Amino acid sequence: MNTETENDFYQSEDDLDEDEATQYIIEQSLIQYRKLRGLKPSDLRPSEDPDEIFKAIKEGDQDALNRLAVQPETLSRVDERGWIPLHEAAVQDNKKILEIVFSASAPGAAQCRTLKGETPLFLAVVHGLRENAIFLLQNGSSPDLQNDEQDSPLVAAILNDQYDLATLLLRYNAKVDQTGPLNRTALHECAFLGLENFVYLLLGSGANPNACDIKKKTPLALAAQNGHLNVVEVLLQKGAHVWWESESGTILFDAAASGNPDIISLLLEHGADPNQPLYSGHLPIHRVAYRGHRLALEQLIPVTKMSAVKESGMSPLHSAAAGGHAHCIECTRLLLEAGAMVNQDPINCLQYALKDEVMLRMILNHGYDVKRCFDCPYGDSSHDYAPWTTSIIKDMVFCEVITVSWLKHLSAQVVRIMLDYTDQVSFCTKLKETLMEQKQWPDICHIQRNARSLKHLCRLRIREHLRRLRLRAPVFINFLPLPPRLKDYLRYKEFDVYSRGSMVNSQ
Repeated sequence: MNTETENDFYQSEDDLDEDEATQYIIEQSLIQYRKLRGLKPSDLRPSEDPDEIFKAIKEGDQDALNRLAVQPETLSRVDERGWIPLHEAAVQDNKKILEIVFSASAPGAAQCRTLKGETPLFLAVVHGLRENAIFLLQNGSSPDLQNDEQDSPLVAAILNDQYDLATLLLRYNAKVDQTGPLNRTALHECAFLGLENFVYLLLGSGANPNACDIKKKTPLALAAQNGHLNVVEVLLQKGAHVWWESESGTILFDAAASGNPDIISLLLEHGADPNQPLYSGHLPIHRVAYRGHRLALEQLIPVTKMSAVKESGMSPLHSAAAGGHAHCIECTRLLLEAGAMVNQDPINCLQYALKDEVMLRMILNHGYDVKRCFDCPYGDSSHDYAPWTTSIIKDMVFCEVITVSWLKHLSAQVVRIMLDYTDQVSFCTKLKETLMEQKQWPDICHIQRNARSLKHLCRLRIREHLRRLRLRAPVFINFLPLPPRLKDYLRYKEFDVYSRGSMVNSQ
């Protein structure tokens, strides 16, 4: 048997199994319905056209329907969807048809479900048929029976933007806090989608604003995460808690994902703590910085400790530099000017800037300790250490990091730039061997062989004294009693690639 024939064979078997399963479900539904009507299999005499009852319902043929309804077996028919005639009648925009079928159906037929677990009321709600829904509710249909996906008629009304039907279901005592998929309530769904009018409706009907889903997220967390400012405002007015913490973070941390500064400001005004660490050690500003939301970052910087580090060693500055998005450089600048510490974990901070000269010089300009990178504990000795396998650079000396196989091609360019921020340094054996293979090696040798200028050495000395204040340019240096040109020189303005690029673009 060739492959194609074999695949066809197994596919046919799979289709056959699926058909048999479907047929079994239909038969079971039919048996259940017969029990409701008190019929025996011997009582059933199928008409010549088994679909005749469904055809009459779809066409609104009341005469044919009245004729067929007197035959009990016709209303026990189940089609391939698991629908009985009452299901079909519930989705027709003709209340009279529904009344005829309902009156001829067995008691309890309104609670019968399709193969997808849908009741006639559920289908009427999905199709937006208010009159049909009213009739079914008035005649005992439960407003709380969920389909196989655990969606209730109330949630179906919300997902289909049927405000009137949601109001109707609540009037007939639908459970406002009934849980569905992920243990979410209807209010969770509204908050996630940003449906302000439904949020008002549910809260007015007694919905719990602090209900938690399976991940311990509240409606406020979902609204904040998705940037729905109006919904956040409503929930806060109705007593939603801002300090709640889910599995993925605090509500403020989730809000950082939306990058909406108005939401962040609102949460802060209501007492959200920007320095509340998560189980993982993350802070809200980590997420904002990582996602590159500049305006949101400006809201969090004044109230967040810039030195805050999560357990993996990542500070907000690391998050910004590692973002890989269009705004990561701007976010990095904001954090640096707010006093983010570039030397808290120097190797980890530098790794994200190795491939980008703009980012690299920005970090170096703001006080990065370059000389420390060349203080190798091995010196001229052999680097005898275990193979370095992790992709996270932590607690490693610079020479070991920059000489790994996927970074060594950048080593000479990075070292050449770093030499602008230090005086004479020594290269260990391992780093020197790597640098000698690069085209920048002659230029590096020229700098190393010649004495540095007195002007440059004075700048380095002054910056060493300023480092305790973290070179918070322009917050601090602008107040020094020095000429503007000297201030610019201390801040390495001649190497401020980002500012020069910004000025060119603005012109």
